Amino acid sequence: MLERQHLVIIREVHRAGSVTAAAERMNLSQSAVSHAIAKLEERHQVKIWRKKGRSLYLTQAGTYLLSLAERMIPELEHAERVLADLARGRRGALRIGMECHPCEKWLMRVTGPYLADWRDVDLEVRSAFRFDGVAALQAHEIDMLVTPDPVHLPELQFRPVFDYELLLVVPADHPLADRSIAKPEDLLTEELLTVPVTPDRLDVFTRFLVPAGCRPQRHTGIESTDLMLQLVSAGRGVTVLPDWLVRNDGQDMAIATLHIGPAGLHKSINLGTRIEDAGIDYVSAFIDHAERACPL
Repeated sequence: MLERQHLVIIREVHRAGSVTAAAERMNLSQSAVSHAIAKLEERHQVKIWRKKGRSLYLTQAGTYLLSLAERMIPELEHAERVLADLARGRRGALRIGMECHPCEKWLMRVTGPYLADWRDVDLEVRSAFRFDGVAALQAHEIDMLVTPDPVHLPELQFRPVFDYELLLVVPADHPLADRSIAKPEDLLTEELLTVPVTPDRLDVFTRFLVPAGCRPQRHTGIESTDLMLQLVSAGRGVTVLPDWLVRNDGQDMAIATLHIGPAGLHKSINLGTRIEDAGIDYVSAFIDHAERACPL
């Protein structure tokens, strides 16, 4: 019989790279791990791994079981946490994933009132996933995803909670500061400061620069939006940020803003959830709080 322990072993051996390392991570003996897999292989008449030197390679059966483990173990772990919460008298836990770096301050405006209204719900915010945010939502690693880039999948739903425009931010004494609209070629000689993600995930590249065949002279990832604005104010580069964030955090800085292209770059922040969770009241309540907490 295929058991949860088999899936855990296969996942841990794949991650650790060897049976010995996986056994240590699971606080089991190497012989116990090997024996469990040997019995599984014998019962189903398949091989899970094949050895080549000191390395292990998954067979077709092993690859299938690893895929199953990556999907099912997070769901089982989540179910155990929910049951533990219920046993303690808690309503449950809401795990929120963030794919919008500048949205952290906005999210804090949502969480305060929400926690006051839902005292029996635990709240957790994550910004790092083993997969991307959508995959983490599908795998039950998170329960809600904050993202500017919704996807259309039958098992997920995304609700826009507020709209915004991305603006080019330049130093107040920059040659572009007197202009209202930026062109792609304006960035050819600039150092562009952005959140630390690859260009294929940045709208200024995918919707503005790349279609025009342009690239900035240099592209630098910066973790903090506050630091981005300070660097721009000091003449160390230019950046692209949401209009609401520039209004809130750049009021006293020596900066100027431009629309990106004649039509501007317009986006929406969306909250993604699994359709199967649509009836959970504390999940719906968070979305209601989010819609009321639009940035100033």
